[in-house]
Amino acid sequence: MTLSRIRIVGSGLIGTSIGLAAVAQGITVDMVDVDPRAQSLARDLVKSKTGEEIDLVLFAIPLGALGTVLNSEFALNTKAAFIDVASVKTKVKVEVLASNIPSARFLPSHPMAGREVGGAESARADLFQGRPWVIDSQGVDLDVVEVGKELIDLLGAHVIDLPVGEHDQAVALVSHLPQLMASMLAKQLLGAHELWLDLAGAGLRDTTRIAASDPQLWQEIIASNHLALHPLLQNLRADLDHVIASLEDQEQIAKLIDQGRAGRALIPGKHGGKARDYRHLPIVIEDKPGQLAALFDECANAKVNVEDLSIEHSPEQFTGLITLALSVKDAEILSEHLLKNGWNVHPARN
Repeated sequence: MTLSRIRIVGSGLIGTSIGLAAVAQGITVDMVDVDPRAQSLARDLVKSKTGEEIDLVLFAIPLGALGTVLNSEFALNTKAAFIDVASVKTKVKVEVLASNIPSARFLPSHPMAGREVGGAESARADLFQGRPWVIDSQGVDLDVVEVGKELIDLLGAHVIDLPVGEHDQAVALVSHLPQLMASMLAKQLLGAHELWLDLAGAGLRDTTRIAASDPQLWQEIIASNHLALHPLLQNLRADLDHVIASLEDQEQIAKLIDQGRAGRALIPGKHGGKARDYRHLPIVIEDKPGQLAALFDECANAKVNVEDLSIEHSPEQFTGLITLALSVKDAEILSEHLLKNGWNVHPARN
């Protein structure tokens, strides 16, 4: 099957982002939502079109609402393939088995992408570029699997095929636990002195970024995956108790920090590849228009690939610190190039 027409049920961040990316690939998209405002905005953004036979129906709605629309969507599109994008997959299979949709025509899936802000207004066509997208192809008709894979490929993601039970355990560790930790850390800031919060730097901002997520969305995700989360939280509580008891023991604290470093090093690099050993190149720039653009022009001239960057700057400061993450070789090339061209470059660090 060549994918040409999709009906997306749900006009939030994920559904609308899929719609934007699909339309950019020449696919006709019909956006629908129970919320008229969300549907209207998503349809305008995606240039939604109706009235054509649908190849694929994609459910991008809260898990609790899935059971209420499966039968009606199947009645409208009996020849279509079906796919969902819910964050927890075991319950999805249960809902599908209780519906009129043959389970062999439904591909459970989950794109490992998102933002801490939701809604159609936050949608981005590039949201899935380079991201993993989990499917469970067991017992699903080959043509349904193929159309699902075609969509995922068109959106720039890459497929990982996992049984739903294993998926739910995996996302409990790499997604749901971090959300709880970020929220609990950010909760400690409530009531803090305003002057203290003025001291916050990149560390606090980075570790609490996802604490800005939608509570309504996450209350359902956490409750749906509580069985997989429970042992992880117990292990974390044991570690926390150990830290509390060892606060004056420098060796134990050093051991914890070292174990954390080792754990973080296991996280793959971009595109799911092996974690890269980046060098971080600090560059001091003047606080004036065009400096950042000029720096990236220099990167292009030096033919180096910037993997990440951070910016440190205060309003009263006449200079800013740009730190670029590059491969070891690119960091050497760029450092030499910038120094030759009069930039204020400092030695790269690991």
